Amino acid sequence: MLRIGIDLGGTKIEGIALDEQGAVLARKRVATPSGDYRATLAAIATVVSDLEQSTGERGSVGVGTPGALSRASGLLKNSNSVCLNGRPLDQDLAALLARPVRIANDANCFALSEAMDGAATGAAVVFGVIIGTGTGGGIVVQGRVLNGANAIAGEWGHNSLPWPRDDERPGPACYCGKHACIETFLSGPGLTRDYAAVSGQALSAEQIAHFAAAGDAVCAAALARYEDRLARALATVINILDPEVIVLGGGLSKLTGLYQNVPALWGRYVFSDRVDTRLVPARHGDASGVRGAAWLWEKEL
Repeated sequence: MLRIGIDLGGTKIEGIALDEQGAVLARKRVATPSGDYRATLAAIATVVSDLEQSTGERGSVGVGTPGALSRASGLLKNSNSVCLNGRPLDQDLAALLARPVRIANDANCFALSEAMDGAATGAAVVFGVIIGTGTGGGIVVQGRVLNGANAIAGEWGHNSLPWPRDDERPGPACYCGKHACIETFLSGPGLTRDYAAVSGQALSAEQIAHFAAAGDAVCAAALARYEDRLARALATVINILDPEVIVLGGGLSKLTGLYQNVPALWGRYVFSDRVDTRLVPARHGDASGVRGAAWLWEKEL
């Protein structure tokens, strides 16, 4: 069975075709039409058509997208590609492609990819974390995406940073309307903001990591604060979900020190005498989202 995955991003639409074993048969990438819903649908249809022509097969189609389908209305919500919000994306694509289409949040697709044949292969419970421009999360249990009653399972980034220090209150304002959301501390912009507040200088997360490795004490302190905050945030996830594996993706997942330093810290916050949860980088890297979209048809959601 040919499985086609589509990663619908704000600037690009990426497609992949996988065989039964998860091997890549074809890839296709096009620019996302800016602010144009109908043109976006047409672009997805073109990617699917090109992949099927390349492989000579008709495939199932799964789509990873920012936001999620509302359980109340069946329309897309919470997408930063605002032209998608309030639209029946799955129904419109199904009509255009003449087949059923499955849609999942991009963080759920990331988690599914890593659970199926990535860094968390074989784990019963997986929490997939995206730390980059924003902070997303997805949960996979026994190879199935957990969506939840409100289609927000895994949205850890819009909870408050746990065990806040005095200097972390009231916390940065978040676009969701609240303060001190995990995302405001652990996203790339959050790390940049934290460093600037202490140093008065603007550096990217990559620059902070580079100068910290070179011995810059202020950058090293910013990374240490980041690691402690990540440890606290993930400890709360462990206390509630108790996953076997937590997989990190996104730009900040490339900070190699996280995988040793954060587990060394989270034990003081986890309600257990020891923590066996593993923290690992994504095996499939930036391709995890589109691969996970293709795997949406492996099992019922």
